[in-house]
Amino acid sequence: MQILAISGSLRAASINTALLRATMIVAPSSITVSLYAGLRSLPPFDPDVEMASIDDPSLMPASVAAFGVALRAADAVIFSTPEYAHGLPGVLKNALDWVVGSGEFVGKRVAIFNASAYGTFAHASLLETLTVMSARVVADAAATCTTLHRSMTDMEIVADVLVAHSLTRALDMLAASVRAG
Repeated sequence: MQILAISGSLRAASINTALLRATMIVAPSSITVSLYAGLRSLPPFDPDVEMASIDDPSLMPASVAAFGVALRAADAVIFSTPEYAHGLPGVLKNALDWVVGSGEFVGKRVAIFNASAYGTFAHASLLETLTVMSARVVADAAATCTTLHRSMTDMEIVADVLVAHSLTRALDMLAASVRAG
């Protein structure tokens, strides 16, 4: 099973990205978790470009096309994102805007991870956006890790037995949802 992990943070030392890397480490051998690293390369969403590329796919920016390919290849997607000014980081919202009309999230199983006890506004916004896009958010596959510290590495997260168990359980629930159809 292929799962695409998307962090809403561009920070090199992001706890959200570290949480997703930890998820890659604890994943059972039947699940491959890949971290999407292309948010920075996506241009600002442009509906004129999106519309023009329907008739001429060569007009779609290569980074946007690659994002769509990565989403279509995934059986499920995991998001972990910080909150900025009570909302999603612009770079994550921009990425989602590029695929609203193309349908990559229709029926796609999605889990939302939270690297802190905060971020409820961002997660509510992400949930709303994914719902509008017809994604199937798997509530049982959510993971909220309130014990994490901003400077933790993926290996430090994995060493926390409770967090590692929470991540493994979330992966199991997400995989079960995908298998159930």
